[in-house]
Amino acid sequence: MDVIIFCGGKGTRMGQETTEKPKPMIEIGGKPILWHIMKIYSQYNFNRFILPLGYKGEIIEKWFKDNPQDWDIEFIDTGLETLKGGRLKRVEKYVNTNEFHLTYGDGVSDINLTDLIKFHRENAGIATVTAVRPPSRFGALEISGNLVREFQEKSQMQRGYINGGFFIFSKEIFKYINSSENCDLEYGPLSDISKEKKLFAYKHHGFWQCMDGIREKEYLEKLCVEKKFIWLGDNV
Repeated sequence: MDVIIFCGGKGTRMGQETTEKPKPMIEIGGKPILWHIMKIYSQYNFNRFILPLGYKGEIIEKWFKDNPQDWDIEFIDTGLETLKGGRLKRVEKYVNTNEFHLTYGDGVSDINLTDLIKFHRENAGIATVTAVRPPSRFGALEISGNLVREFQEKSQMQRGYINGGFFIFSKEIFKYINSSENCDLEYGPLSDISKEKKLFAYKHHGFWQCMDGIREKEYLEKLCVEKKFIWLGDNV
């Protein structure tokens, strides 16, 4: 299965950290967080990555040229201002598998991808999102059984589940999105799919942490310093 990782955003909440480089290139434990995310997938032998680039995307491409990995990586410029849905649509032609992984370029987890795939196939939906308990205030997913009833990415709810990324999509998802700059993913296509009862939530109760701002970056760096690479297990 191919793996798409969103890498195009500006990461404005990171302040000075993203003045010279894109958010996925911010380092924790001496490596960009993007490398850590890709390593999560490569542990399960998913080694083909599609990276939709935007803000300072050339820095991402150069890093991997200077630090070659045993991975097959497609670097695709998807525009500076394009929202996530548009970025996904613009890499459609590079997706070689009928099902594919997708996640954001700023979050790590000890998620069991084998279990995630099994869950997705058992439910036979168009999309599966990993639902996690928020470590702080985020939006929420309204879930009934395993079905996502409503997608509230940025509400002020303090309890329940939030979107943790680590999606699996069937290629049918591309029928719901277009390549325009203002095509979002969560508020448009995923909301539409949830109304059709084809969006499922895989509940992950292990470690999950996004790097939403400086505080989260410092926390992840602290874990690295302490050699607590929870998301990589023994594969550091």
